[in-house]
Amino acid sequence: MGVMEKMRNSTGIILWVLIGSFGLLWVLADVNFFDAMQAGPNSLGAVNGEKISNEEYQSRIQYYSNTYSQQTGNSMTPEMRAFYENQAWDELVNSRLLDQKMKELGITVSDQEVLDMVFGDNPAPIIRQNFTREDGTIDRAAIQQVLSSSEFSQQAVALEVQLRNQRRQQKLQNFIAAGLQVTEQEVEDEFIRNNTTAEVNYLRFPYSEVAEQDLEISDSELQSYYNNNKDRFTRDESYRFRYVTFSKLPTAADTAQIIEDVRELSEPFAQAENDSLFLARQGSSTSYNSSFVAENDVREEYQAVLDLEVGEVSDVILTANQAAILKKEDERGDEIKFQIMSYNIQALPSTIDDANERAADFEFFASEETDFEEEANSRNLEIKEAFATKGNNFISGLGTSQQIMNFLDGSDEDDISEVLELNSDFVVLEVLEITPEGFRPFEEVRTQVENLVKIERRKELTTEKVQGLIDQYSTLEAIAESSEQEVQSLSNLRANATVIQGAGREPMVIGAAFALDAGETSGAIAGNSAVFIMEVVSKNEADLANLDAQTRNEIRQRLEQQKFQEFNSVWLEQLKEDADIVDNRDRLLR
Repeated sequence: MGVMEKMRNSTGIILWVLIGSFGLLWVLADVNFFDAMQAGPNSLGAVNGEKISNEEYQSRIQYYSNTYSQQTGNSMTPEMRAFYENQAWDELVNSRLLDQKMKELGITVSDQEVLDMVFGDNPAPIIRQNFTREDGTIDRAAIQQVLSSSEFSQQAVALEVQLRNQRRQQKLQNFIAAGLQVTEQEVEDEFIRNNTTAEVNYLRFPYSEVAEQDLEISDSELQSYYNNNKDRFTRDESYRFRYVTFSKLPTAADTAQIIEDVRELSEPFAQAENDSLFLARQGSSTSYNSSFVAENDVREEYQAVLDLEVGEVSDVILTANQAAILKKEDERGDEIKFQIMSYNIQALPSTIDDANERAADFEFFASEETDFEEEANSRNLEIKEAFATKGNNFISGLGTSQQIMNFLDGSDEDDISEVLELNSDFVVLEVLEITPEGFRPFEEVRTQVENLVKIERRKELTTEKVQGLIDQYSTLEAIAESSEQEVQSLSNLRANATVIQGAGREPMVIGAAFALDAGETSGAIAGNSAVFIMEVVSKNEADLANLDAQTRNEIRQRLEQQKFQEFNSVWLEQLKEDADIVDNRDRLLR
């Protein structure tokens, strides 16, 4: 009774709460709040708040698709589309970052600069490409017509945008290059490195000569090395998944059908008066060949053509990937001209459609009705496992696949993919485990740590041994005799070299040798594979008097280009790291 009494006393309060709630719902409905919630993000992404629309993203992919079709004659495969989708996104992000940076730096292009790129003494490459007469001069009348005619208004606007962007980017490159100037000292140092040589003698004591029993390493040393060098044991995000495949390879029935299709063309091929036109109309996978071939040069699989009369067509022959018939078109002396009417042995559309349907059927039931393993077992499908690492598109057992990596990048554990079309299979996969990026645990890398510590210990022991020999003996020959070594000689070692002939890549050792004077012997130098003792017999120092103006300019340009490339390789990545980049592709497109 107490509870009922409280409820009756609270009826008025409850009614006011309900009225207020309904009022709030009406207000939210009026402002389309729920529609906005269902619609999700209203742009494909953004870079520092500047939106990237789905329209420009799709437009760029369509451009790549058209270019691919023009260059190859084929439509884009799903795998190529996935590759170009990532490329289009990266380019849109990069262009936003560069545009924002140019605005920040105040880099603009005036109308006069655009006019100079069109009508100036040195027109932009796009102007030269599209408005050059046969005599090599610029057709300025044609340019004026495009710019002033309403018929070409869209082209004119597009041309102006392209020219402004080119000019702004050139200004940005000039701005960057101005901060990467090469000094006279750097040019001269480079000339000296390139042209200074030395005659040296040396002894080499390989680290591998240290016996395994001399390497006593405790667990605490291993743990200490791991703790002090954790950055060497990082891992990228990785994925473990299982998958099933549905083959797109041609069946025996497909091959038989293709052979029959080619065989049915034998009589029409023999009767054809224009073989080039016939091959084109029938969609032959082998093009018309107008050349004569010596009979001795005819490939083994086409030897049957030698027994034909002019105009006669052979039986169907099978090569590694084709079914073909041969027609002897002409002959002269010991040369013949023949044509090949062929179709590639590939899965017919019905076979591919059937594989796709079976894959889609499996994906639906595995996702909605049963589970991945149960559905695969019920269909007698082999379940395979694979491992993938973010940033590496190669997957053992499946090859290179941008589609799979795109799915894994936005997935959670237990997610099942849609049907993905690879080169020879349709595939459906289930994510089993996602390992985030970070430091690999000590137990996982213990063997690697142990090997690294052993290398360091070998270096220490070898260096101590060699330094002891140096302290005990005064000459290289005496050290060689006491250690049963042979003195090695190099007559023309260059200061800019990185490899010692017969000893491998040793840039630090070479640098240490050229820091010595003629007649001087080094201490123990720890290299990549051994400890060295270097003796400089003579040095041929480069003479700056031989550094002429042309060589100086060539060195400067080369060093400037190296600096610019090195800077660019990290600058854009740094802009990305510092930027607020929103990527909604997973929510809007997949």
